[in-house]
Amino acid sequence: MSAQDGRAASWKGLEPFISTRADVERALGVPAADQVAENSTLHFNVAGGSVTVFFVTPKFVAAKKLSPSLEGTVLQIVLQHLNATDTPESMNLIKNKAFDRQSKDQVDFFLNAKEGVGYTFVGDRLKTTRYSYSSEQLARIQRRK
Repeated sequence: MSAQDGRAASWKGLEPFISTRADVERALGVPAADQVAENSTLHFNVAGGSVTVFFVTPKFVAAKKLSPSLEGTVLQIVLQHLNATDTPESMNLIKNKAFDRQSKDQVDFFLNAKEGVGYTFVGDRLKTTRYSYSSEQLARIQRRK
């Protein structure tokens, strides 16, 4: 997906503000932990790590002034990589102007807000990948409310 269409980054066909819990379970199977009632998350074990899916809550809908119909859709997908060998260099992030970089100690975070994707590296090794809504997608949804 490109930034021009104002859509978020997707993973396994799951997209923020569009995909539902049923879509998530179709794509990932039965969750290893269901914490939707406690903190609006589902946890899955996948090859190479784990996945946490966060869902839109009534509080988020109110804070961002969104349509109540978005409650329960995917908000963010976080992949936690156990033994990834990817580095900022191997992923061409260092000179990529589409990504903002924040660094502290041994932790680097690269975020592309237009695409809704972020990467966290610890000691130059990929630890998390975050798929979230894009800035354009949020603005478009807020205008439609």
